[in-house]
Amino acid sequence: MNAEKKENARQPHTLSLRDRGLLEMRGVTDVISFDEETIELSTVCGNLTVEGNELHIKVLNLAEGVVSVDGTVAALTYADDRENEQKSGRGLFHRRGR
Repeated sequence: MNAEKKENARQPHTLSLRDRGLLEMRGVTDVISFDEETIELSTVCGNLTVEGNELHIKVLNLAEGVVSVDGTVAALTYADDRENEQKSGRGLFHRRGR
């Protein structure tokens, strides 16, 4: 993990959504992918998917962990790694073959 990502890991993750049209975030460590309908981000609290219409990244400052998005926000979804582990059978209490 480089120094920039270590610094971002220390800051809190915050979201501010105004009128479903302006989303401001802190604690963002990376942009995974983006288009006008979906933006996938890595944050200090896990991966976050922003869904909507005409989404545009207005501010991108990964050194400070700041991202600002405008457009119409329809949904914010966090990926739960624990849920994925359980679905794949690789959770903490997964039994190996009998």
